[in-house]
Amino acid sequence: MFQRRKTRVVDIGGIPLGGEHPIRVQTMTNLPTADIDGQVQQILKAVKAGAEYVRITVPTLKDVGYFRQIRDQLKGVVPLIADVHFSPKIAVEAAKIAAKVRINPGNLVKDAGKPGFGNDDSFLENLHDTMRPLLDTCREYGTALRIGTNHGSLSERILTRYGDTPEGMVAATMETVEICRSENFHNLVLALKSSNVKVMVAATRLLVRRMDESGMDYPIHLGVTEAGEGEDGRIKSAIGIGSLLADGIGDTIRVSLTEDPEYEIPVAYNILQAARARITKTEYISCPGCGRTTFNLQEAVKKVKEATKHLTGLKIAIMGCIVNGPGEMADADWGYVGAGPGLIHIYKGKDRVMKNVPEEEAIMQLIRLMEEKNTI
Repeated sequence: MFQRRKTRVVDIGGIPLGGEHPIRVQTMTNLPTADIDGQVQQILKAVKAGAEYVRITVPTLKDVGYFRQIRDQLKGVVPLIADVHFSPKIAVEAAKIAAKVRINPGNLVKDAGKPGFGNDDSFLENLHDTMRPLLDTCREYGTALRIGTNHGSLSERILTRYGDTPEGMVAATMETVEICRSENFHNLVLALKSSNVKVMVAATRLLVRRMDESGMDYPIHLGVTEAGEGEDGRIKSAIGIGSLLADGIGDTIRVSLTEDPEYEIPVAYNILQAARARITKTEYISCPGCGRTTFNLQEAVKKVKEATKHLTGLKIAIMGCIVNGPGEMADADWGYVGAGPGLIHIYKGKDRVMKNVPEEEAIMQLIRLMEEKNTI
């Protein structure tokens, strides 16, 4: 049975993350921040598709002003996250207007990650001094902070010690988390991303083990970065995100596709549905068919879906014969099973409730039984 890892609740612009709240779906715009109208339209499309948070890159101080204008035009439609790299000063200014700021510890302190840059104590002291104003600002404005460590942007200091490994990603993240904890700042979300699915999964699992050993319960953001486009990007994302969801890990996800943001959203919800981590639509279970199938199974699936697609949360099985149904549809709520040429058995759970229904009447009878049993 799916059991989600227990995490603390972090508020992000009025939409809480973690705890018992649904696993949230987010995306990121792909336009210049200065294109305010384009940003607003792109964000509205993503929200219509189901995005619950939207991230915007903020590469310069001037872009902080553009970010504010975008936020003001949207009038609270969706919490906005500022994506900041390299400049602690930009992160501080963004924290005054964003619901959350994302930083990457691998590039936050200029030159401090190079081999020979003092010892660990001097580096961590430098990082702490750099982060303190950001943490103070986040605390003052109620802004959440995401520590987002990417496989491809580990500092030279981390690479020298750990190599290009999941262990290095976790080390970079945990030392940054410890600085936040020393400042009594806990409004944190953590993420370890890679375009390599194996690295992303291994690093996240290791991070969770380290947190559990230390009694930490910060929520986790999941994503395969630079997953690609089309089928390739969708499959990589499903494997990486889905593997961790199956472990009970994850409080928010982003599917990173080389496509416009609104196309990421349905993929994210489909992954959550397939992992049974967040149910937002009807689930269908159907066999591929074989020589025992005595009716047009593919057409039957289409017809059943069309008649029942509005029944969010129900699991409906469409099976070609009594070999696969009811046995292989054991956890379905309802079953539509081929019994012979032009004949259908209807099941509620594992129990057959109608036998040898003519195919032309079967969907109508299925709906009638659902209504009688108060399942719709």
